[in-house]
Amino acid sequence: MDGVHQEAPGVLRIDHRWQGVPGLIASYLLAGDDGQDDLALVEAGPASTAHTLLAGIRAAGQDPAEVTRILLTHIHLDHAAAAGVLLREMPRARVYVHPRGAAHLADPSRLISSATRIYGAEMDRLWGRMLPVPADRIVTLDDGAEVRAGGRTLRALQTPGHAEHHVAYHDPAAALVFTGDVGGVRLPGSSYVRPPTPPPEFDLGRWLQSVGTLRSVRPEHLLLTHFGAFADAGRHLDELAARLRDWTAWARAAVADGADAAALAEGIRRRGDAEILAATGDPAIVGDYEKAVAYDMIASGLHRYLTRPPKHP
Repeated sequence: MDGVHQEAPGVLRIDHRWQGVPGLIASYLLAGDDGQDDLALVEAGPASTAHTLLAGIRAAGQDPAEVTRILLTHIHLDHAAAAGVLLREMPRARVYVHPRGAAHLADPSRLISSATRIYGAEMDRLWGRMLPVPADRIVTLDDGAEVRAGGRTLRALQTPGHAEHHVAYHDPAAALVFTGDVGGVRLPGSSYVRPPTPPPEFDLGRWLQSVGTLRSVRPEHLLLTHFGAFADAGRHLDELAARLRDWTAWARAAVADGADAAALAEGIRRRGDAEILAATGDPAIVGDYEKAVAYDMIASGLHRYLTRPPKHP
């Protein structure tokens, strides 16, 4: 099935083919075989590719109307914008999210306004129209909460650092974790792990703590939204933590020398492109990493983190 791939028993990865490019944004369809659970999705993805996701569910031999749970790792548009659209095709489904994300799903106006300042006229093309999620169809997840989904029990791990409202989903029985963005970006066929550090909530210390949270559950596989499953969890998390530290330290020195966000972006681009080429030897994949998470966004998050006023108790 084009765009649909089995990552583990009962776990199908569906490629959104965002911007027409394969291997950038994934949702995961969980289909249990014990007859006790209906279908579940991890990640809704952009509203601009909701039709692709729905087609993928059908191509997998499943009916979107049977989906009862949509589990979001966080509410950024590449992960959550389609939730309200999907509910039109999934009348039994409820949307699961961190408590701090719930209000923005019910009323996405502030989220849309903030994103429009960044993307301008490209909003609809990139992300589509984000519809509100009815409040009675939103379920909030405290740290450690368990959700029965697709024949398995998932445990919510609150994992801030990329965003304050980030949740990863751990399946202890299968020794896997759906990482969202706290597990970084890694494209198919590559060993290279890129940390997406967007504004306004990137926080190095909290992210490193969340990497420790992922380590503590001893996963054998990490399932990334960007993009796919990887079986070298320990090495992957080591590289992610090291690059977070390295890029932040470099950016801190650059900001101390007067660099603004644009200068940081150019510097990170030089470093990142060289790192990808060294890791992969493939110039073509450099552009795919840029599509998955742009250097401008990475640099803006680093610059905000390093220049914002300290929080007061």
